Amino acid sequence: MAAPLGSDFDLLAAHTNGDPHAFSELFRRHRDRLWAVALRTMRDHDEAADALQDAMLSAFRSARSFRAESQVTTWLHRIVVNACLDRIRRRQARATVPLPDSGPGEPASGNDAIADQDVRMVVQDALERIPENQRVAIVLVDIEGYPVSQAAVILDVAEGTVKSRCARARIKLARLLGHLRNPDADAGVEGDAMVTRRQEGR
Repeated sequence: MAAPLGSDFDLLAAHTNGDPHAFSELFRRHRDRLWAVALRTMRDHDEAADALQDAMLSAFRSARSFRAESQVTTWLHRIVVNACLDRIRRRQARATVPLPDSGPGEPASGNDAIADQDVRMVVQDALERIPENQRVAIVLVDIEGYPVSQAAVILDVAEGTVKSRCARARIKLARLLGHLRNPDADAGVEGDAMVTRRQEGR
């Protein structure tokens, strides 16, 4: 039997009315963006997959509680974000290290590809070092491109809170990643300091 067609609201209603295919179609429609949010929030492939699975199971079971006060996709994103935050809080006691996208068994790449990979790992590490509430906000707004208004609904906070979290996250990321924009900055500062010391020693 083919999956039913219709709006997200129609699919969720069909699911709550017992249609065995409706929820699968709903998830298929939004899977890529839900996965992207989970992966960029968790910074770990396996943890993101588990969080997404937890979220979809929760959505499947709690569909009857949806009151149509927001878009279905917003409701799904909120469940995914909450599942991610739950997992982050549970693993905070452990140190985590972002894993590279490619393994040692993959073909060797050129210098540019290696440099790009290094940059991605530095950015991943920087995201890992900012508080999770700021990380989720900046992932939704700056990386996934959601309007502040929709991110506020997903996170169940005021729009001003989303804006302030994003602003704080941007400041921290700018400090952590400033060397990517000006790799000679540290060397220049060190060189200036050496010149100053020499002049003072005269």
